[in-house]
Amino acid sequence: MARTAAVIDVGSNTVRLLVARRGACAPVPTHTERVQLALGREVEDHGRISDKSLATTADVVRRLCAHARAHRAETIDVLVTSPGRQAENGSDLVDAIERAVEARVRILSPDEEARLAFAGAVAMIGPKASVAAVVDLGGASTEIAVGPPETGTVWVRSVEIGTVSLTMRLFPGANPGRLEVETARAEVAHAFADVEPPRPELALVVGGSARALRRVLGPSLGPGELAGAASLLPMCSQQTVRRRFRVAKRRVPLLVATALVLAEVQNRLAVPLLVVDGGVREGALLELRLAAAA
Repeated sequence: MARTAAVIDVGSNTVRLLVARRGACAPVPTHTERVQLALGREVEDHGRISDKSLATTADVVRRLCAHARAHRAETIDVLVTSPGRQAENGSDLVDAIERAVEARVRILSPDEEARLAFAGAVAMIGPKASVAAVVDLGGASTEIAVGPPETGTVWVRSVEIGTVSLTMRLFPGANPGRLEVETARAEVAHAFADVEPPRPELALVVGGSARALRRVLGPSLGPGELAGAASLLPMCSQQTVRRRFRVAKRRVPLLVATALVLAEVQNRLAVPLLVVDGGVREGALLELRLAAAA
């Protein structure tokens, strides 16, 4: 890995840039940026990404590449997650970005995304556990990876349900009613019905929506906290939640879906979920370092 490298992550909700220096155990961030594009909403509504959004995304990635180089990034890796996998024209998204930038662009498979999220999360906190789980909660999918922190994943699973897709399908209004919440809870349970992960000693969760929920509930999400959030958040105005807890406006409508998905995952892992920073981008930088050392 170069002494300073960058990763751009094109996700369902946001395009994110991480520039970091090579560290002894984990990347040391020097610059981050994010741009909300909400590609997942288009995929959920229409099954594909519009030509306008393809051009916009390519332009955003081009600008972020320029910013990465301005912050001394010697290499840039561009990753596309669920929009590339789930959109009918996901390959067109890759083509548009590649025409706009001089950088490697790749669509991550669900297993690759889970593995990178695991590597990035455990590297950033160095958990003292023989077996850890990492949950990567996205806008259109949820990845779970389990394994020893020292040697990596031994079990991975991806479920095609996320905060944006669940919100768009079942929460059309600002404040979902009890029936809407229970319908969503049942849909989440059905989506995870055949997911039986190994029991970890520690479970970490990454992703923008999880970090937003951390502002409301704190970093440790057990069954009581998640059940309370799913019950109480629909009764609060979004403006109140935004102001009181300083949650980004675009994240507030996703909080109920976040609580429901994480409640189901937490129930299956049977340990509280600890919300942490780090994830796919940090894992990709570690991958680059390992490849360079091989």
